[in-house]
Amino acid sequence: MKLVWLRNDLRLADNPALRHACAGDEPVAALFIISPTQWRQHKMAPVRQRFMLAQVDVLGRELAALGIPLHLLRVETFAEVSAALADLCREQGVTQLYANQAIEIDEQRRDHAVSAALAEQGVSCHWLNGCCVLPPGRVLTGSGEMFKVFTPFSRAWLKALDEEGFVIHRAPTPRGEPLPWHPLAERAWVDEALGELTADARWPVGEAEARRRLNDFLEQAVLDYGETRDFPAIAGTSVLSPYLAAGIISPRQCVAALQQRLGYRPQSNAQPGFVWLNELIWREFYRHLLVLIPTLSMNRPFKPETAALPWSWDPDAFAAWCEGHTGYPIVDAAMRCLNATGWMHNRLRMIVASFLTKDLHIHWRLGEDYFMSRLIDGDLAANNGGWQWAAGTGADAAPYFRVFNPTTQGQRFDPKGEFIRTWVTELADIPAAYVHQPHDWLRLKGRRDYPAPMVDHAVARVRAIEMFRSLEK
Repeated sequence: MKLVWLRNDLRLADNPALRHACAGDEPVAALFIISPTQWRQHKMAPVRQRFMLAQVDVLGRELAALGIPLHLLRVETFAEVSAALADLCREQGVTQLYANQAIEIDEQRRDHAVSAALAEQGVSCHWLNGCCVLPPGRVLTGSGEMFKVFTPFSRAWLKALDEEGFVIHRAPTPRGEPLPWHPLAERAWVDEALGELTADARWPVGEAEARRRLNDFLEQAVLDYGETRDFPAIAGTSVLSPYLAAGIISPRQCVAALQQRLGYRPQSNAQPGFVWLNELIWREFYRHLLVLIPTLSMNRPFKPETAALPWSWDPDAFAAWCEGHTGYPIVDAAMRCLNATGWMHNRLRMIVASFLTKDLHIHWRLGEDYFMSRLIDGDLAANNGGWQWAAGTGADAAPYFRVFNPTTQGQRFDPKGEFIRTWVTELADIPAAYVHQPHDWLRLKGRRDYPAPMVDHAVARVRAIEMFRSLEK
């Protein structure tokens, strides 16, 4: 028997591990491992756990309809996975294991341990690329090294894609009579491990939903994406990140759909559609970096010298940021949106990350962990890459002297205050002219229901620049 181990690739279509396992006539089974303790250690957001398990439920039913049983195992930590998987393979008569490669260091160590344990009992392991369009190690410099800077990586990625193309793997065909599927809600041990599994209606699961979102975006918004993507009150983004993070849709499917929509693959900013494609390339870049520099998975900065920065760990200031009580409307609206929905617009992620690190001078690791604990699309590579970019410690980081002004960012990207008034209810009735600097208006009205700015941005900016400048001495 062949066994397909599903992880962050919860789909039938364009799943290389599933497709290769289904080649031939040998029986195939699938596996998903629930690791509650490990997930908590990795700060996986409850909303992401529920989203992922709702998709497992859908996928289990779809696999059963194809005659492929899906086994569920509860294994608390990665350290215990190799023994549990070896036992399952022995019980089920598994001769070959198929899985799509993981890129994070703990997951890689787990997979190496699995390979070693299964080799001892004659089970061969096949690790395939299911998380990137081009696998880590494929996009190289002229001297054969992996890139550490995005712009040359982007050019080389486009060239490599032109040279070798890519294949979209079809979903498997039925392999036998349909099998019964018992929903996760009926399995007491799943609820015991993770609590109530009620899915969030804002985030419907299923490959059909992911494809619908992708197609709607390509039909309605991709051509204007470069102009609208930074405005959180406008539906100008694809909102596909949760589906990519869980592997409900693949990046290859996104690139293929973009090409089909445009009739070509854009190569530069001068061509419509390129700005969104470039965001997919950024996603690839951060995933390749995680493989090149494993210490990025260990809370280390990309730029080693920045480990000496005198970051603050002020718990009260951090709590005010987390709760959206900083006195800066765009920051507070973004954080309250995150806490309520499990998602945040990308422009807002940059604004709040800059505020935490450059205005409050709080260590980026706290922000990175908090995002992971709340985001439905929590992904180590993208989250770490974004935080280190904002903090000035990462690859292609903004120059340390470039510090986002939260007030002007709000004025520029939420000019009428529509997003702010949606989430900062204290400001729901404030005139647009005052929404970004509401304190004088509130004072005139005798209101004290919204906090004063917790820092003076101009002063905080100077301090941030001094922190980085001190590294040069």
